[in-house]
Amino acid sequence: MNIKKVIIPIYLYMLTNKAKTVLYTGVTNNLKVRLQQHKDSLNSDSFTSKYKVFHLLYFEKFTWIQVAIAREKEIKGWKRDKKIALIKTINPDMGFLDDLFAIHS
Repeated sequence: MNIKKVIIPIYLYMLTNKAKTVLYTGVTNNLKVRLQQHKDSLNSDSFTSKYKVFHLLYFEKFTWIQVAIAREKEIKGWKRDKKIALIKTINPDMGFLDDLFAIHS
């Protein structure tokens, strides 16, 4: 029997609202779909829907879900200024990175 290993990337991501006053950190195995779900506000009671948090500022890619979840928990424990400093390591202007994972019709 020939077994192929399939590696599915896991993403840790950070979102904000239009005014960049709110930060949200999450983990997903499909960033393109997850960003669209946030934009579609599938759960109107969710944090991201209430505060219109769906603009991508930062992401990291992982192979193991356990490592991604541990990183998510680490970042969620940080103060805002430390999160902003992390974002600026790959996105110095804090621009929206949505188009990198946009679903185009």
